[in-house]
Amino acid sequence: MYRYLFSPITINRLEIKNRIAYPSLGLLFSYDSKLNDRYYHFFRERARGGVGIVTVGPVGVDFLGSGILALSIAGDEAIPDFTKVAAIIKEEGARAWIQLFHAGAYSHPFLIDGKDPIAPSAVYSKYSKAIPREMTIEEIHQVQEAFAAAARRAVAAGFDGVEIIGSAGYLITQFLSPLKNRRTDPYGGSFENRLRFPMELITRVRDAIGPDVPLTIRMAGNDFVPGSNTNTETPKIAAAYQAAGVDAINVTGGWHESRVPQLPMELPRTAYAFLALKIKNAVSVPVMASNRIASPGDAERILRDGYADMVNLGRVLIADPRWPAKAFEGRANEIRPCVACSQGCTDEIFSGRPVYCVGNPRAGFEAEREILPADSPKTIMVVGAGAAGLEAAVTAAERGHRVEIFERDSDMGGQLWIAGAPPHKHELLEFIRYYRAMVNRYRIPMHLNTVVDMKLIRKNAPDHVIVAEGARALIPPIPGAEGPEVLNAWQVLKDNPMLGKQVAVIGGGAVGLETALFVAAKGTLTPEVLHFLMAFDAIPPERLKELMFAGTSSVTVFEMLDKAGRDVGKSTRWILMDRLKRYGVEVKTGAAVLSIDGSELIWEQDGRTQSGRFDSVVLASGSRSEDHLAKALADAGISHTVVGDGIRPGKLSDAIHGGFLAALEL
Repeated sequence: MYRYLFSPITINRLEIKNRIAYPSLGLLFSYDSKLNDRYYHFFRERARGGVGIVTVGPVGVDFLGSGILALSIAGDEAIPDFTKVAAIIKEEGARAWIQLFHAGAYSHPFLIDGKDPIAPSAVYSKYSKAIPREMTIEEIHQVQEAFAAAARRAVAAGFDGVEIIGSAGYLITQFLSPLKNRRTDPYGGSFENRLRFPMELITRVRDAIGPDVPLTIRMAGNDFVPGSNTNTETPKIAAAYQAAGVDAINVTGGWHESRVPQLPMELPRTAYAFLALKIKNAVSVPVMASNRIASPGDAERILRDGYADMVNLGRVLIADPRWPAKAFEGRANEIRPCVACSQGCTDEIFSGRPVYCVGNPRAGFEAEREILPADSPKTIMVVGAGAAGLEAAVTAAERGHRVEIFERDSDMGGQLWIAGAPPHKHELLEFIRYYRAMVNRYRIPMHLNTVVDMKLIRKNAPDHVIVAEGARALIPPIPGAEGPEVLNAWQVLKDNPMLGKQVAVIGGGAVGLETALFVAAKGTLTPEVLHFLMAFDAIPPERLKELMFAGTSSVTVFEMLDKAGRDVGKSTRWILMDRLKRYGVEVKTGAAVLSIDGSELIWEQDGRTQSGRFDSVVLASGSRSEDHLAKALADAGISHTVVGDGIRPGKLSDAIHGGFLAALEL
């Protein structure tokens, strides 16, 4: 079905069975820089799913470059553990790769025993919030040799290929960047001098591993940092890498400190494939494309249209390690989606916690969360077809239970329809696609437009009831909040009603801010119209940019706390706040709304009472659990489990993981 995606490719002399690679991603499954069973189970699952290459990493080559958290192969004592993980990957039919890593100025001092990070120059790092120490010539050679020694150990451990990280703002990109490299010796200044460090490093690694071991490098296609390298310079860098002995080039986006989104939903699917194409046009070795390649169709198009020779599926294979197998078998609709939410992966890593996946309850828990056949299959009645109920139903059916779903609305999905309504949140609707496919696969009866009461439960007489009643929007204790003209955020996001020119949103948490963005984007140029107007030079570019963010409503958000968006993830909050600013949304913090009287809003801010008139008022003040059925079941002594927001309003991960675990316990 995807003939290019599943055709073999050769890197150096090594044949890879298909064009899919799992790239290096930090997992933080240990805090001692060592591999453990959790890593082994994780990598086994990814290799077993049908991928061509599985990359273990990032793996540090010395302490100053990786610290106490990253995996390390800086000494021979690490070889046995890496031998084990390489063998596991190869046993499952994939090729085993390792990525060698040095953060340079991106090393956080508290992770390297309070020492100063080292870098080409003593330039402040926005990422580590530290000024590194400029490397001496001797230290430059020591780091290069550390990479070579680590590569030797990797080959001794049985890895099929070695990758050097030269992306994301780490040490190699720091040497290449005129922003970070201020040296006046042979390793700084001209383009050729700035290229000297990685060229020598590649040469040393090649000498260490010999001519026949595949050597690849992951590089930035564009730093996306003003004043640093762009996709004008990067093809020249790639050509130099090939000349130095690299067998394939793995192209990703920019640096961690870039103000251009690199990973989240705001980045359109396959948006950075053009960076791989620029590199591919400059070299003759295979090139890999990265970033937001979500579906088999996306991957096939990249290969078919000549953007790249391979694709990296990182978080996508965390969300569903069987993505390759399902695509190969023609079951793409059954691929559990990566929705690029960043909540379980990027946000967790930035918080110093191990990676998990919002949408895949088994990711990182492969050993303890096995889906095993039920000892004694039961008749299960699932009430509610939101994320929690659907996950519980599908998992229970997979275990062999007899499951039926009952939903009061006309379609499955519940709050997923609401969560997927704001701009760039449509990826969340992929969960509905997935669950619809899985309900069909397991032939689970779905009773829509059905309100469940105790009479219906007694009539069906299930062995167990899973209650996924969900929640409803909360009306805050503000005089006038229950007025007929006042809307709540759920109504706005689900029904998309006509709103006035001046709109007030009460509540500056994630839901309030996303609702504000949804309203502010109404009436702006669509991507298709923007492309048409640009292609025909119909309107000057500066005017087009204005029209991109000038909608039909002006929006003001009122948040009583001193900071809005406290419940938004670390890696995405800045993007959301930036977008609100671009759309002209005013966010008033420390502003407590006192009353709503028709179109007049009265609030207190900075000790002053103020008022204003708004054509539409939207409440985004949280939600409360629906628990009527759960209480009735408890009173009747009927076996049941409550999942999702019925326990307490929570995040999507709470719903999906809770539904999954409830089904495992049946």
